[in-house]
Amino acid sequence: MNNVLLNWKGAIASAMVLAALIVVPASKTSAAEMRGMLKSKEVKALVANAKTPADHMKLARRYAAMAENHEAEAKEHEALAIEYTQNPRLGSTKTPMSPNSAEHCKYFAEHCRKAAAEMSAMAAEHEAMAKSIEK
Repeated sequence: MNNVLLNWKGAIASAMVLAALIVVPASKTSAAEMRGMLKSKEVKALVANAKTPADHMKLARRYAAMAENHEAEAKEHEALAIEYTQNPRLGSTKTPMSPNSAEHCKYFAEHCRKAAAEMSAMAAEHEAMAKSIEK
């Protein structure tokens, strides 16, 4: 009976951590939109037609913001991996890549870090393009 109560307490604590981590990115997205982050349609148009330093800097800022978001997601997944390691779920050992497992979160943390690196590289390339046009 005590084990059941402990499992429920761990599940509730994990759910609270997860809920807090989900709310944080939603507020970041709103802040990014308030900063005038480009919409998908605008990005496509700029990629197809960027000619001025200002065009390339808009793209560089967009990709840098995306890199920040991916890095934040990586940190969230790392925090969840720690939580799931400390409070393993029933069945997570039978299905190691299930959404409620540390392995799942570690995998996505790595995936998000790679995406962040690629977005940072794209931002740097557009900054370089903007500087080469200015000359």
